[in-house]
Amino acid sequence: MNQSKIKFSWLLLIFAAGVLALTGTMTVTANAEEVFPCAKDSDVTKTIAPEASLENFSCVMKKWDGADTLHFNVEVKNISNEDQRFKVNIFLENGKAVGGLLPVKTAKGLIKPGETEKFTYPVKDMIAAPGKIDLTIKTMSK
Repeated sequence: MNQSKIKFSWLLLIFAAGVLALTGTMTVTANAEEVFPCAKDSDVTKTIAPEASLENFSCVMKKWDGADTLHFNVEVKNISNEDQRFKVNIFLENGKAVGGLLPVKTAKGLIKPGETEKFTYPVKDMIAAPGKIDLTIKTMSK
């Protein structure tokens, strides 16, 4: 085999390996909906009603309105002796805010003592984890 054929073979091999590596990474990234901490504990200010216990507060990047968007996973447990409905507010340092009521609808009733309710809040136009977060969970009057 002459010298130019050997160089061409090596270049072809390197090119093929590069293409395979790139397509492999694109597949993994497109399917990844990996849950991660939203911020360091020191960067999250939590104000939680005495009737509530925060069971989960995490983030995930998922598709929403056709684009990858930051989502907050929030799970709240009713630790009181009465049925409850909670109001969740998440304020970010860039001025964005999301939140809502748990349970979202009361047709099936409120959250019973000892039970949990969860919801995932998307944050429009956020493609990365926020810096600082203010999380507030209040009880709603009946």
